[in-house]
Order: sequence, then C-alpha cells, then structure tokens
Amino acid sequence: MLSLAKWNAYYRLTRLDKPIGIWLLMWPTLWGLLIAGLGKPDLHVMLVFVLGTVLMRSAGCALNDIADRHWDGAVARTRLRPLATGEISVKEAYLVAMGLALLAFMLVCTLGWQVVAWSVPALFLAVSYPYTKRFLAIPQAYLGVAFGFGIPMTFVALQGQVPALAWWLLLANVSWSVAYDTAYAMVDRADDLKVGIRSSAITFGRWDVLAIMACFVIMLAIMARLGVALGLGWPFWSGWGLAVLLILRQYQLIRTRHPGLCFKAFLENVWIGAALTVGLALAFWLS
Repeated sequence: MLSLAKWNAYYRLTRLDKPIGIWLLMWPTLWGLLIAGLGKPDLHVMLVFVLGTVLMRSAGCALNDIADRHWDGAVARTRLRPLATGEISVKEAYLVAMGLALLAFMLVCTLGWQVVAWSVPALFLAVSYPYTKRFLAIPQAYLGVAFGFGIPMTFVALQGQVPALAWWLLLANVSWSVAYDTAYAMVDRADDLKVGIRSSAITFGRWDVLAIMACFVIMLAIMARLGVALGLGWPFWSGWGLAVLLILRQYQLIRTRHPGLCFKAFLENVWIGAALTVGLALAFWLS
C-alpha cells in the first residue's frame, strides 16, 4: 500500500491542493456548455466536461512538472514540488498523467466519435504546452488555446458543429489567459531569466502591465459582442460589469509589479470567470 506521504506527493503533483487551475479551465468550458446548450446543456454532456476538466488539469500538472523537473528546483515558487524534491519519480509521474488522461478519454468516448476526434488535438495541446516555454515568446497564448479548447468541443457535443461564435469565445479565453498568466509569470520573472524559461512577462518587459490590461479589454470586448449577438439580458451585463470592476482591481494589484501582489491578482481571476459565468447562466435561465 502507498504511504500517506506518497499520497500527499501525488496530491501535490496533480495540484489538487491548488484548485484555481481547475476553475480557470472550468469557466470557459462552462461558457461553451451554456451557450451551445442555450442555458440548458444535456446533463450527461455537462458531467463529462466537468469531470474531464478536473482530470485533464491534473494530468497536465503532472506533465508540466515532468517537463520542468530540471528547472523547478532553481525557482523559489516551485522548488518544493514532488518531482523537484525527489518524492516522486519521473516514471511515477508519467503513470499518473497517463492514468488520468485515459480516464478522461473514456469519458469522452461516451459522447460519440466527433467529440473523440476533437479530443485528439486537445490532448496534443495539453501535452505540448509545457515545452513551449522553451521557444515561444508568449507561451501563455498557447496555454489559452489549450485551456479553451473545451469550448469548440462543447459545441460539437451539443450541436454537432463549431460555429464562428465558438471561435470568438476561444479567442476571448486566449486573451484572458495571457492576461492572468502574465501576472503569474511576473512572480517568477527573475528566476525564469536565470534558468532560460521564456514567458510573456519577459517578452512584454516594461510594457507588461499595459499588455495585461489590453488583453483584459480584448476579452471584455469579445464577451460584450457575444452578449449583444445572443440578445442576453441584464444578468449577463451585471456579471460583465462586475468583471470590469474586478479587472480595475487587477490594475491596482499589478501596477507596482510586487511579486506577492501579482500572485494575488492571478488568484483573483477566478472571480472574474465566476462573474461572467454566473451572469451568462442567469441570462439564459431568467429569459
């Protein structure tokens, strides 16, 4: 039997002790489910995507730590991760990642061959993202595609097609991901420069705060355009307005570039996603 210490190491490897990543992946998936399902997505489809989100985020964390195992020990924020400390072997981490991905795939198989086909590029994005930090100037944009790829999949599952609206929704998520993950990267900028990992915080340089706010504006503009196109009522606009206020708070947190405040800003993005999701859901349910 596995010891309690080993279970704890697996728990931290899959980042279940830090569920913000699950929420940041869940919110755009729920946007897709709500819009594709006109506010009432099929329960089975919804359960598959919700459980799949948890499983794939956990698998992605394990894969990320495998890719970064030679660097994590040199970065203050990541030096105590299980692979960096030797609590878990690379083989064990691979087995965890593959096991979780297999469970997610089994769930997807219940939704038909079209969704299964779309799950292949989704898996590729999840597996390849950790390595983009070696060569892409803004790997956060790639993360946004990976985190948002559940959006077109929800439309395939519920409508059998991927309309233009779904791609706009994905673009909104990419913009949002670049915004919040740049704030996250600002925490590690000094360490990343030392070990040679690339990030949007490094690429944007002294324009980092402006770039983050510009990405937020793009996300808000796309969501507003979709709200108009869908004829959504006051609940959506209330959620959208709350998101604006939360984004203004983001500026107050990141403008000094203090690592602790930048990390706090990153964490608070969960509430931006929540405001938009709840507003979207209520707009459908109360119409």
